[in-house]
Amino acid sequence: MKNNKNGLFKSSLFYIIVFVLAMGVILFATGGGTGGSSAQSQKIQSSQFTNDLKDNKIKSFAIESSDGVYKVTGEYRTPQKVKQDNGMSFNVSSKGIVKAPKETTKTSKFTTNVVKTDSSIKEINALAKNHNVKTTAKQTQSNGFWLNLLVSILPLIIFIYLFYMMMKQAGGAGGPGGVMKVGKSQAKPVKSKVRFNDVAGEDEEKQELVEVVEFLKDPKKFTKLGAEIPKGVLLEGPPGTGKTLLAKAVAGEAGVPFFSLSGSDFVEMFVGVGASRVRDLFAQAKKNAPAIIFIDEIDAVGRKRGSGMGGGHDEREQTLNQLLVEMDGFSGNAGVIVIAATNRADVLDPALTRPGRFDRKILVGQPDVRGREAILKVHSKDKPMGPDVDLKEIAKQTPGFVGADLANLLNEAALLAARRDGKFITAADMDEAEDRVIAGPAKRNRVISKHEREVVANHEAGHTIVGLVLNDARVVHKVTIVPRGRAGGYAIVLPKEDQQLLSKKDALEQIAGMMGGRSAEEIVFNSESSGASNDFQQATQIARAMVTQYGMTDELGTVALEDPNTDPYAAPKYSQDTAAKIDAQVKRFTDEGHKKAREIIEEHRAQHKLIADALLKYETLDEKQILSLYNTGKMPEEQDEKPANEEETFDEAKKIAETKDSEQEEKLENKIKDDEHKDPKD
Repeated sequence: MKNNKNGLFKSSLFYIIVFVLAMGVILFATGGGTGGSSAQSQKIQSSQFTNDLKDNKIKSFAIESSDGVYKVTGEYRTPQKVKQDNGMSFNVSSKGIVKAPKETTKTSKFTTNVVKTDSSIKEINALAKNHNVKTTAKQTQSNGFWLNLLVSILPLIIFIYLFYMMMKQAGGAGGPGGVMKVGKSQAKPVKSKVRFNDVAGEDEEKQELVEVVEFLKDPKKFTKLGAEIPKGVLLEGPPGTGKTLLAKAVAGEAGVPFFSLSGSDFVEMFVGVGASRVRDLFAQAKKNAPAIIFIDEIDAVGRKRGSGMGGGHDEREQTLNQLLVEMDGFSGNAGVIVIAATNRADVLDPALTRPGRFDRKILVGQPDVRGREAILKVHSKDKPMGPDVDLKEIAKQTPGFVGADLANLLNEAALLAARRDGKFITAADMDEAEDRVIAGPAKRNRVISKHEREVVANHEAGHTIVGLVLNDARVVHKVTIVPRGRAGGYAIVLPKEDQQLLSKKDALEQIAGMMGGRSAEEIVFNSESSGASNDFQQATQIARAMVTQYGMTDELGTVALEDPNTDPYAAPKYSQDTAAKIDAQVKRFTDEGHKKAREIIEEHRAQHKLIADALLKYETLDEKQILSLYNTGKMPEEQDEKPANEEETFDEAKKIAETKDSEQEEKLENKIKDDEHKDPKD
């Protein structure tokens, strides 16, 4: 009910209804309403009043002195007929449009004004006395002027107020104050509670920002040596790497006001609003100096000029021009440091990224294995972790994960533990959470035919065998035929260590590994399915990058033909002949990978069949089980020989999982208790 009430008061229709009702009450109270009832008072001439007295039509009247005349109000003995004008009412007839005739009504009251002369008063008193008419004298009302003024001014005041309220609500996009404050910046100074200790895995980036913190704390340390702190710091990197968190940490460490806005907050439908908000933002920051202005997604307003539809008069470009002036103009911005974040520094205007504006550019990239471990430790501080959880091992299993991914991984694990009423997060929770983040939740209840399961098992076994043979740089971590997301199954092949460079040999091995699934289908079933479409897509991307970006072909040479940051729909910058050569080389690489994969699977048919059969029996195999099958032809001795039940329902599977979890938790709790009671000397 509360939300509905707020919605009512925010509606313009509500204020219109209030205004109409207020006007109706005022008109009714002042007698301005129309009605035609017998209570209506008739305005008559003073001569008619005298004649009505002579004809004994008046029952009583009262006299009040007002502004040089006598105001007379009275009542007839019997209601009198009155012709009432209909105003602008018209009738349509054969003669055309004519004004409607006056309506006849009856009234028992009248008002008139009589000139202040002794003769008129004597005549009125004499006639009233002769016909026994009751007369009274009213005291002159001193507040009549103010009452009339209030009645005439009050509706205008109400109308102006309601109009202001409607405009305020209509300008909701402008924030508090609506249209009236649409040009004002909505950023308010806040004190950040984030510290550098809360930012893990970005040691080099933090070191670059320490100077900014020291300058904000002690500017004289730098100014006495003639040094100038960077006016702007541009944080560039993929989404989720912690750019916003770094900016908050700088503000928290320096203890200065922190103004945070997104690039899209500057641009509105009104012309000039963006530039006005930039001016107001810097004006606020200068009043609170030293201060930090953080602009997230600055590419929303900082794109290269001339690329918009409106040319130089485009609203976005006006906003950018004002930002350029504020950052490095005649007025200066002493004590104000601008920190901006973007995923696309390549599209920013050169005038914005030049020295004097954004002097320092910091690349916030994907963390390495040590960085991922540090990030996991930070995000696991408030989460009870079981003793079997190894964050270092999880960091090795998550290459390419950024801070946001790792935070999501731990959160998913916590949700899984809470779902089974666990007291802490176990290694099984982390393993399931990792699969959920990579491929989505498992769909164990999906109905799959026996033939399709066999195809998927042999397909994934093909990826596994090729990955095991070509294991110079990558390791098969897990393989499963449990459907997740759009995938009927998948194999997780991870690099042995973080790689910054990709060699031609590694690229060709990756292509061969992706072709392992289709090759296995062809060898075992002598058929082809649609399950390898995503494999082909990834293999083609790698092969095309080898040809157009990495210069790994003798036919085309060391030439960069494509840029991954450019618009994929833009026209190519090479000829049709070159495009044909690119396609030929891409096909050659994928064909070679396909041929290599077939050769490996045919040479290792026995191991391939063992892994496929194990997948059909157990559905999921980890690294230890895969290596045992490949090297010895058997599952590890501690492996539970109970196969996965294909007919098992969701509820049954949940009960089994809960039983296993409770047993595991009991073992872990006992181990924790033993460690607590263990003598430290031992």
